[in-house]
Formats: sequence, structure tokens, C-alpha cells
Amino acid sequence: MSDYAVYGSNASAPFTLKVHRGDGMALLAMNWKAATPPDDFVGFGIEYREPNTQKFWPVKNRIAFPTPDGKVNPRRLSSLSSPIQMFRWVHFPMNADLPGDFTYRVTPLFMDQAGVLAQGERQEVEIALARQTYPDLNVAFTRGFVSSQAFVDRYEAHGPLESLVPPDTVDGLAFVPTHPDADAAYKWMGFEARAALFDVLDRAIADPSAQVRVIAYDFNLPELLERLVRLGPRLKIIVDDSKDHKKPGAEESEAAGRLAQSAGADHVKRQHMGKLQHNKLIAVRGDAFRAAVFGSTNFSWRGLYVQNNNALVVTTKAAVDLCFEAFEAYFAVKGSPIVGTFPASDLAGKWHDLEVAGVDAQVTFSPHGPDNARLGGIADDILSAKSSILYSLAFLYETGGPVTEAITTVTNDKTKFVYGISDRKVGGIDVQEPDGNLNPVYPAELSGKLPEPFKSEPAGATGYQTRMHHKFVVLDFDTADARVYLGSYNFSDPADTQNGENLVLVRDHRVTTSYMIEALGIFDHYLFRVRQKQAKSAKKPLTLKLPPHLSGEPPWWSRSYSEPIRIRDRLMFSK
Repeated sequence: MSDYAVYGSNASAPFTLKVHRGDGMALLAMNWKAATPPDDFVGFGIEYREPNTQKFWPVKNRIAFPTPDGKVNPRRLSSLSSPIQMFRWVHFPMNADLPGDFTYRVTPLFMDQAGVLAQGERQEVEIALARQTYPDLNVAFTRGFVSSQAFVDRYEAHGPLESLVPPDTVDGLAFVPTHPDADAAYKWMGFEARAALFDVLDRAIADPSAQVRVIAYDFNLPELLERLVRLGPRLKIIVDDSKDHKKPGAEESEAAGRLAQSAGADHVKRQHMGKLQHNKLIAVRGDAFRAAVFGSTNFSWRGLYVQNNNALVVTTKAAVDLCFEAFEAYFAVKGSPIVGTFPASDLAGKWHDLEVAGVDAQVTFSPHGPDNARLGGIADDILSAKSSILYSLAFLYETGGPVTEAITTVTNDKTKFVYGISDRKVGGIDVQEPDGNLNPVYPAELSGKLPEPFKSEPAGATGYQTRMHHKFVVLDFDTADARVYLGSYNFSDPADTQNGENLVLVRDHRVTTSYMIEALGIFDHYLFRVRQKQAKSAKKPLTLKLPPHLSGEPPWWSRSYSEPIRIRDRLMFSK
């Protein structure tokens, strides 16, 4: 038994159950004990119970069995009547931050020739999902699913996406939401990352001794700017001034101007290093509180409320001191773009231990020089992976370079399991399946009428069509050498040798499991959009598959037992 995965113990159940602990989410993985399930097996019913309560809540399924006349059931039903026809499922409990154990109950369902469902012997497990990953290290994610049925169900009936976020990447600082459920929607959309970022700043404000250092790339979120203004001269900040950020009227310029008034002009610097000052970094050092925030989450409407992003909050003295040292080194840089190597060569030249108890976590800062560049070493590590590579990498197929080449190589290596998501240049997502197929999907394609029983989803204005913004790679999550690379670093040559960036390497099963589940959740979300697009093109509804009625007709689970890639998927997460 571990603190990041638990197993069902019912020997009488015909299947196994393994539940992996994520941050604000859980991965349930099932596998049939016999060689294959029986033909009348039609899927799994999933229920969960919150800590210190008695009631079980069913996970619901929007896809149902066809009605007797062959039509689509429009209602979202309990998975006990519309079972999950998958061998794994990522679940987001409504109140994942509750202390104590969540209980998951999974039941196999069978259907006879008359269409009557029967329940089999179930598995049940308990697992804590409280959102703090470790006392001194916390992984936090944004929701990133405004193009989803969940968003439509919760919020679109009371107002469109444009009533919650500005319709483009301009005028964000002046935007006032008109959606009646804005407060609840922002908590849902920003998920753990919003709560973690705001908590760090609120605690810094509350500690009068706290000094705060911030490096911002995209910066147009009033909620965050207002907190920084309240810090007064305790704040020093660097704001990127590359490309659109330096244009007349740019919101980064407006934000920097307001902070110059509250913190003092000598506490605010504009900079873009060799190409970009791409860090999204916060460091707080006070008598009552300290914290360092790394990751991919920009301080913007898009960063918190539209895109998939992550933030890593570390509260050790070593992490905070390293961030303060890096900030001062950046702040001291003369000119922009800089010429040559980042002057703080020791910060860029080494991996630095964040000194988290029981966790191997290290950080380095860009830009690196030719003698200490990191990109080639990461590519070599990807190539050395023994079992699996799961990634969520913005702009991967635009930038090229050693990591892009390494991922292409491992995708073609059938001894390794590869799932991946990459952002496309113009408002789309590349879904890299393990069979090598690269399937593009665009939110705009889903804004029209979807195949039944799905509702149309918001595509968003042009400036907000970038949905996936993560920069992480999980290697060998199921081995003793599990590790994850993450940060603001785009795994490109500019990120390595020109930009201001943070890059973190963590070797720890609980942390890598969290990122693995995040990768799977995003992958499944967008792969299903590929399936929706295919169904829409074929003008076919999406329904659950009935048991075979004719000899030779395959059951729904047949591909998971006949196709090598699907066999590995079924076994890898459930073993």
C-alpha cells in the first residue's frame, strides 16, 4: 500500500481496481481477472463517497445505450444504468479538498438479451485526495476545460464565455464580468492553481515582514494586480517587454505603471532577456510565511481561466532563497536583449536542490550557455525512458529541436508507451496517440451542432483559442525511477539559451502520479473531441455498445484485448 495508489481487496470480484491519487482528481483503473470478460459485460458503474459522510454519489455518463427505437437518450444518467465502457476513468470529485478518505465503489454491469442490467461483485477502496501534495510542496492545476460539457452544464445557461473572460487578450485589466455566477465559475475554472496562487499572495499581504519578488510574462488579471498593489514597496517585479507586451497600450505596460506607483519605480523593471522573460515566478520571504511558485501559469485571464496550466508551490527556505537569488540576478541584467550567457552562471549551470523533505526536487534557471544547456540532456532522458512517456507540451510542433525529435523517436518505438498533447499554432490541439497518429482538434470545430446527445461548446474569441499551455514530461511513472520535468520552460532552443525560464525536475512517485493523471485527463478529453469530430462527420450519434447479438459480433471491450496499444493501456495503469 502506498500513499499515491490503493488497490481493491475483494477477491470475489471478477476484476481488479487500482485508484491513483492525483491533486484534486483520481484515476481509477480496472482490469478483468480472467483472460477476457464475458460477452454480456457492458461496463463499469462508478460511485464515490466524500469523507465522513454516508451517501454514495454515482459518476454520471452522458453516453447511454440506444433507446429501443435506435435513438439517443438525451439525459445524463448514473453510470449504474449507463456504464463506463472504458478500463480507466479520471474523476474530479466536487469537494476534493476535504480532509479524510474518499471511498470509491466500482461495480461490473452485465446485460441480458432482453436488455436488463445486472450488477456483479464490486470493488471498494479508500484514498485521501486532499489537495496539499506534501507539507512543503504542492502541485496545483487549472481546470482548462471551458470547451467541455461540464462548463456548458454549469455556467453557459446563465451567460456565454465572453461574460466571464474578456473576448480577446486586450482590455483584460478593464474587463468587468457580467455573468451572474462569476465567482463560482472562477473557482471552478481556476481550480487548484487559482487557490494556490491567491493564497500565497494573500498570506504575503498578511505578513508585514514579507518581501515579495515576481517575474511576469502575460500579465492582465485584475485580481492578481490588485494583490500586488497592496504590497506596496515590499514588492519588486520584472515584467516582460517582448513583442506585443511592449506595444503602446499593452496591458503589461499598464500593470507595470500601476505597480511603479505603489511599489516605486525602482522596484519595477521591464526586460526580455535574449528573447523573452518567460518566467511565471513568485517568491515570498517573511517571518510568518515563505513560498516559491514555479510552473506554466501566466498571471492572466487566459492563464488561469482558459488554459490547462500548472503551478508548483514550494515552501522550503532553499527554494525561496534560490528564487530571490535568481530574481536579483535577472534584475541586475543591463540591457535587453542581453548579449551572451545569463550572468548568474551558477544558477543556470547547475541543478539546485529545493531541499523538500523526502522528495528529490531540483531547479535550474535559463538562459543557459553552450556549456551548460539542458535541452539535449532532457532529450537523452526521454530516449532513455524504459516504459512510458506522457507529455503535455505547448508549442512542441512549432519549435522543433532535440526534445521534439526525441518524442518522435519514442513514439515510433513500440516497446514504449507514449501519450501526448501539444498545442497547435492556430487555436488547436495535437493529440498524439501511441500508434503514431497525430490528430488535430480545434475548439471552433465543436462550437456548432455536435453529435447527439452533446451540446455545442464555447470556442472563445481568437485570442483565447489556445487551450493547452502546460510544459511537462512524465517519464517512467510506473517504475522506481519515475520523474517529471516541469516549469515555464518550453523544451525549445530559445527556452534553453535565450529566455528567462524556470525548469524543475522532480523524482517522486506522488508528484509524478499527479502529473501522469493530469496528462491522461487532458489526453482523454481531447481524444474524445477527435471521436466527436469523427461522429459529426459521419452524422452518427454516440451511444454505448450493446452486447453482441450475432455470432462473431465483437463486444465493446474487444479492442482492449486484441490491439497491442490498448492492451498496454489497460494493463499499465491497473497493475
